[in-house]
Amino acid sequence: MQQHLRPILDIQELDMKMLRLMRVKKERLKELSQIETLRKELHQQLADKEQEIAELGKTIQSFEQKIQDVTTKIKKLETQQNSVKKVDEFNALTQEMTQAEREKIALEQKVSDLVDKKNSEDEIFEKIKESLKSSEISSDNLAKEIESSIKLINDEGSQLKSERDALAKKADPETLQIYERLLRNKKDRVIVPIENRTCSGCHIVLTAQHENLVRKGENLVFCEHCSRIHFWQESEAVEGTAVATKRRRRRMAST
Repeated sequence: MQQHLRPILDIQELDMKMLRLMRVKKERLKELSQIETLRKELHQQLADKEQEIAELGKTIQSFEQKIQDVTTKIKKLETQQNSVKKVDEFNALTQEMTQAEREKIALEQKVSDLVDKKNSEDEIFEKIKESLKSSEISSDNLAKEIESSIKLINDEGSQLKSERDALAKKADPETLQIYERLLRNKKDRVIVPIENRTCSGCHIVLTAQHENLVRKGENLVFCEHCSRIHFWQESEAVEGTAVATKRRRRRMAST
């Protein structure tokens, strides 16, 4: 039964590489999304500021029209005052003209304040526009770099999948099905060795009886804690696999 794990272990190595690629791709796609979100936010800020400036312009025009109306009213009152003969009427018109002059001064002050605010908002608008232009140039370059890296990831993923498909044809269908079910659940290595009588997947100590079953290799042996499939690293059944190669490299590094 351990012999059935040979192609599955190599498949697992390819699957781990593909999972890593998928995680990298996910992060890269997230970066693309963040770039697009930032770009949209700047466009929205620009549109909002443009709308705010337009509203200020309309308000200024409205107050300027009121000033014009008050100015016309004052001129009319002056004309009326020149034609009256009674003191009471003259004084009444003078009072009304004074009130109109005060209203005009107040309106002119509001217009002055609004013009200052509009000039300030115009400056902010230009800064946002410059920031957007600069951001779009840099974000376009970054987006191209990310898209290029995603293409490389896709190409590498396609190559790995081709290798996996070739190995899957040689694998025992039942063992492969069990492995794939565990992989879908854990998204991590599901065929792991026993190290110092400990599951190298969940790192929980196992019984001597469990270790003996794994050593014999007559059946698939599952970890009673995490359900991973166990194999014995010294088994001839795994020689020639990517796992055995890694094991030799670790030994050479330690000596």
